[in-house]
Amino acid sequence: MIAVIGGTGLSDPALLGSHEIKSILTPYADQEVQLYLVKRGSVPVIFLPRHGREHSCAPHSINYRANIWALREIGVTKILAVNAVGGINENMGPGQIALPKQIIDYSWGREHSFSQHGKVLHIDFTNPYSEPLRASLLAAASALGVSVWPHGVYACTQGPRLETAAEVQRIRRDGGDMIGMTGMPEAALARELDLDYASIAVSVNWAAGLGDEEITLESIVKVLNAAMEKVIGLIDAVVAEAA
Repeated sequence: MIAVIGGTGLSDPALLGSHEIKSILTPYADQEVQLYLVKRGSVPVIFLPRHGREHSCAPHSINYRANIWALREIGVTKILAVNAVGGINENMGPGQIALPKQIIDYSWGREHSFSQHGKVLHIDFTNPYSEPLRASLLAAASALGVSVWPHGVYACTQGPRLETAAEVQRIRRDGGDMIGMTGMPEAALARELDLDYASIAVSVNWAAGLGDEEITLESIVKVLNAAMEKVIGLIDAVVAEAA
Protein backbone atom coordinates (compact mmCIF):
# COMPACT_ATOMS: atom_id res chain seq x y z
CA MET A 1 0.00 0.00 0.00
CA ILE A 2 1.16 3.54 -0.77
CA ALA A 3 0.99 6.45 1.67
CA VAL A 4 1.09 10.14 0.88
CA ILE A 5 2.54 12.41 3.54
CA GLY A 6 1.29 15.91 2.92
CA GLY A 7 2.91 19.09 4.13
CA THR A 8 2.21 22.78 3.67
CA GLY A 9 -0.34 23.06 0.87
CA LEU A 10 -1.52 19.48 1.23
CA SER A 11 -2.93 19.11 4.74
CA ASP A 12 -6.61 18.61 3.96
CA PRO A 13 -7.53 15.02 3.02
CA ALA A 14 -10.51 16.42 1.11
CA LEU A 15 -8.04 17.45 -1.61
CA LEU A 16 -7.69 13.74 -2.35
CA GLY A 17 -11.41 13.00 -2.17
CA SER A 18 -13.74 11.33 0.30
CA HIS A 19 -11.99 9.60 3.15
CA GLU A 20 -12.31 7.32 6.12
CA ILE A 21 -10.38 7.99 9.35
CA LYS A 22 -8.11 5.27 10.71
CA SER A 23 -6.74 5.74 14.23
CA ILE A 24 -3.50 3.92 15.03
CA LEU A 25 -1.99 3.60 18.50
CA THR A 26 1.83 3.51 18.56
CA PRO A 27 4.50 3.11 21.25
CA TYR A 28 5.65 6.67 20.57
CA ALA A 29 2.64 8.78 21.51
CA ASP A 30 -0.16 8.80 24.07
CA GLN A 31 -2.65 9.81 21.40
CA GLU A 32 -3.50 7.78 18.33
CA VAL A 33 -2.18 8.86 14.95
CA GLN A 34 -4.99 9.95 12.64
CA LEU A 35 -4.61 8.48 9.16
CA TYR A 36 -7.02 8.96 6.26
CA LEU A 37 -7.96 6.18 3.88
CA VAL A 38 -8.79 7.68 0.49
CA LYS A 39 -9.44 6.18 -2.94
CA ARG A 40 -7.49 7.32 -5.96
CA GLY A 41 -9.47 5.73 -8.74
CA SER A 42 -10.20 2.33 -7.25
CA VAL A 43 -6.94 2.10 -5.34
CA PRO A 44 -6.81 2.68 -1.57
CA VAL A 45 -4.18 5.18 -0.42
CA ILE A 46 -3.26 6.27 3.10
CA PHE A 47 -2.96 10.02 3.60
CA LEU A 48 -1.09 11.55 6.55
CA PRO A 49 -0.94 15.34 7.05
CA ARG A 50 2.36 15.69 8.90
CA HIS A 51 1.47 19.11 10.36
CA GLY A 52 -2.02 17.96 11.32
CA ARG A 53 -5.23 18.61 9.43
CA GLU A 54 -5.29 22.23 10.64
CA HIS A 55 -1.57 22.71 9.95
CA SER A 56 -1.02 23.35 13.65
CA CYS A 57 2.13 21.31 14.35
CA ALA A 58 5.47 23.02 13.72
CA PRO A 59 8.22 21.07 11.88
CA HIS A 60 10.36 20.56 15.00
CA SER A 61 7.34 19.39 17.05
CA ILE A 62 6.06 16.70 14.68
CA ASN A 63 6.09 13.20 16.14
CA TYR A 64 7.88 11.65 13.19
CA ARG A 65 8.38 8.30 14.91
CA ALA A 66 4.68 7.87 15.69
CA ASN A 67 3.74 8.87 12.14
CA ILE A 68 6.09 6.45 10.37
CA TRP A 69 5.32 3.63 12.81
CA ALA A 70 1.58 4.08 12.26
CA LEU A 71 2.04 3.91 8.49
CA ARG A 72 3.93 0.64 8.79
CA GLU A 73 1.32 -0.75 11.18
CA ILE A 74 -1.52 -0.13 8.74
CA GLY A 75 0.32 -1.94 5.95
CA VAL A 76 2.11 0.83 4.04
CA THR A 77 5.23 -0.21 2.11
CA LYS A 78 5.84 2.92 0.00
CA ILE A 79 5.73 6.59 1.01
CA LEU A 80 5.41 9.60 -1.28
CA ALA A 81 6.32 12.65 0.81
CA VAL A 82 5.30 16.10 -0.41
CA ASN A 83 7.66 18.83 0.82
CA ALA A 84 7.54 22.60 0.36
CA VAL A 85 11.06 23.98 -0.11
CA GLY A 86 12.93 27.18 -0.79
CA GLY A 87 15.05 27.10 -3.92
CA ILE A 88 18.81 27.62 -3.95
CA ASN A 89 19.90 25.95 -7.18
CA GLU A 90 19.08 27.85 -10.38
CA ASN A 91 16.87 24.91 -11.39
CA MET A 92 14.67 25.40 -8.33
CA GLY A 93 12.74 28.58 -9.05
CA PRO A 94 9.27 29.07 -7.53
CA GLY A 95 6.79 26.48 -8.81
CA GLN A 96 9.46 23.97 -9.84
CA ILE A 97 9.03 20.37 -8.72
CA ALA A 98 12.09 18.28 -7.85
CA LEU A 99 12.80 14.71 -6.80
CA PRO A 100 15.83 15.16 -4.52
CA LYS A 101 18.51 12.47 -4.43
CA GLN A 102 20.38 13.44 -1.27
CA ILE A 103 19.85 15.02 2.16
CA ILE A 104 21.93 17.16 4.49
CA ASP A 105 20.42 17.29 7.98
CA TYR A 106 20.78 20.56 9.92
CA SER A 107 17.91 19.83 12.31
CA TRP A 108 18.52 19.10 15.98
CA GLY A 109 16.74 17.80 19.08
CA ARG A 110 14.28 15.63 17.15
CA GLU A 111 13.58 12.01 18.05
CA HIS A 112 15.38 10.61 15.04
CA SER A 113 15.58 6.83 15.48
CA PHE A 114 13.58 3.85 16.63
CA SER A 115 16.78 2.33 18.03
CA GLN A 116 16.73 4.51 21.12
CA HIS A 117 14.62 1.82 22.76
CA GLY A 118 15.78 -1.67 21.87
CA LYS A 119 18.06 -2.91 19.10
CA VAL A 120 20.51 -0.38 17.66
CA LEU A 121 19.83 0.15 13.95
CA HIS A 122 22.86 1.13 11.87
CA ILE A 123 21.03 1.65 8.58
CA ASP A 124 22.80 2.23 5.28
CA PHE A 125 21.69 5.74 4.36
CA THR A 126 24.11 6.32 1.48
CA ASN A 127 21.17 6.93 -0.83
CA PRO A 128 18.37 8.26 1.39
CA TYR A 129 15.59 8.05 -1.19
CA SER A 130 14.20 4.94 -2.86
CA GLU A 131 15.53 4.80 -6.42
CA PRO A 132 12.67 2.55 -7.69
CA LEU A 133 10.12 5.01 -6.29
CA ARG A 134 11.99 7.97 -7.79
CA ALA A 135 12.06 6.14 -11.13
CA SER A 136 8.28 5.68 -10.97
CA LEU A 137 7.82 9.39 -10.28
CA LEU A 138 10.14 10.34 -13.15
CA ALA A 139 8.25 8.05 -15.54
CA ALA A 140 4.95 9.57 -14.38
CA ALA A 141 6.29 13.10 -14.93
CA SER A 142 7.44 12.21 -18.44
CA ALA A 143 4.07 10.66 -19.32
CA LEU A 144 2.16 13.66 -17.95
CA GLY A 145 4.46 16.31 -19.40
CA VAL A 146 5.23 17.68 -15.94
CA SER A 147 8.55 19.47 -15.54
CA VAL A 148 10.51 17.72 -12.81
CA TRP A 149 14.14 18.29 -11.83
CA PRO A 150 15.42 14.75 -11.13
CA HIS A 151 18.35 15.82 -8.96
CA GLY A 152 19.12 17.93 -5.93
CA VAL A 153 20.25 17.93 -2.33
CA TYR A 154 17.55 18.63 0.23
CA ALA A 155 18.86 20.61 3.21
CA CYS A 156 16.68 20.08 6.28
CA THR A 157 16.71 23.00 8.73
CA GLN A 158 15.09 23.20 12.13
CA GLY A 159 12.38 25.79 11.57
CA PRO A 160 9.80 27.04 12.08
CA ARG A 161 11.54 30.31 11.25
CA LEU A 162 12.95 30.77 7.77
CA GLU A 163 16.70 30.97 7.30
CA THR A 164 18.95 34.03 7.23
CA ALA A 165 20.70 35.01 4.01
CA ALA A 166 24.03 33.99 5.58
CA GLU A 167 22.65 30.54 6.49
CA VAL A 168 21.46 30.06 2.93
CA GLN A 169 24.93 30.90 1.62
CA ARG A 170 26.44 28.39 4.03
CA ILE A 171 24.03 25.70 2.86
CA ARG A 172 24.82 26.56 -0.76
CA ARG A 173 28.55 26.11 -0.05
CA ASP A 174 27.74 22.76 1.57
CA GLY A 175 26.05 21.64 -1.66
CA GLY A 176 22.39 22.18 -0.78
CA ASP A 177 20.01 22.84 -3.68
CA MET A 178 16.80 23.39 -1.71
CA ILE A 179 15.81 24.02 1.90
CA GLY A 180 12.96 22.44 3.80
CA MET A 181 12.11 21.68 7.42
CA THR A 182 10.49 18.24 7.41
CA GLY A 183 12.65 15.89 5.31
CA MET A 184 14.44 14.57 8.39
CA PRO A 185 14.15 12.43 10.40
CA GLU A 186 11.20 11.29 8.29
CA ALA A 187 13.32 9.72 5.55
CA ALA A 188 15.67 7.97 7.97
CA LEU A 189 12.83 6.54 10.06
CA ALA A 190 11.23 5.13 6.92
CA ARG A 191 14.53 3.45 6.07
CA GLU A 192 14.76 1.96 9.56
CA LEU A 193 11.38 0.29 9.01
CA ASP A 194 12.36 -0.78 5.48
CA LEU A 195 9.76 1.42 3.79
CA ASP A 196 10.41 2.87 0.33
CA TYR A 197 10.43 6.66 0.60
CA ALA A 198 10.71 9.44 -1.97
CA SER A 199 10.16 13.18 -1.83
CA ILE A 200 8.16 15.36 -4.19
CA ALA A 201 9.69 18.75 -3.40
CA VAL A 202 7.86 21.88 -4.53
CA SER A 203 9.83 25.13 -4.61
CA VAL A 204 7.63 27.85 -3.13
CA ASN A 205 10.15 30.70 -3.17
CA TRP A 206 13.80 31.54 -3.63
CA ALA A 207 15.61 30.97 -0.34
CA ALA A 208 16.49 34.02 1.79
CA GLY A 209 18.73 36.51 0.06
CA LEU A 210 18.32 34.98 -3.39
CA GLY A 211 15.06 36.64 -4.45
CA ASP A 212 13.92 40.20 -4.85
CA GLU A 213 10.75 39.99 -2.77
CA GLU A 214 9.96 39.40 0.89
CA ILE A 215 8.99 35.82 1.66
CA THR A 216 5.39 35.70 2.91
CA LEU A 217 3.01 32.88 3.76
CA GLU A 218 0.53 34.31 1.24
CA SER A 219 3.01 34.05 -1.62
CA ILE A 220 4.01 30.53 -0.54
CA VAL A 221 0.39 29.34 -0.49
CA LYS A 222 -0.26 30.89 -3.90
CA VAL A 223 2.63 28.96 -5.48
CA LEU A 224 1.65 25.73 -3.72
CA ASN A 225 -1.95 25.95 -4.88
CA ALA A 226 -0.79 26.39 -8.47
CA ALA A 227 1.53 23.36 -8.24
CA MET A 228 -0.73 20.98 -6.34
CA GLU A 229 -2.65 19.74 -9.39
CA LYS A 230 0.64 18.55 -10.89
CA VAL A 231 1.70 16.96 -7.62
CA ILE A 232 -1.57 15.04 -7.28
CA GLY A 233 -1.26 13.97 -10.91
CA LEU A 234 2.16 12.46 -10.20
CA ILE A 235 0.82 10.70 -7.12
CA ASP A 236 -2.13 9.24 -9.05
CA ALA A 237 0.14 7.93 -11.80
CA VAL A 238 2.43 6.17 -9.34
CA VAL A 239 -0.53 4.75 -7.40
CA ALA A 240 -2.09 3.42 -10.61
CA GLU A 241 1.20 1.81 -11.65
CA ALA A 242 1.56 0.09 -8.28
CA ALA A 243 -2.02 -1.23 -8.24
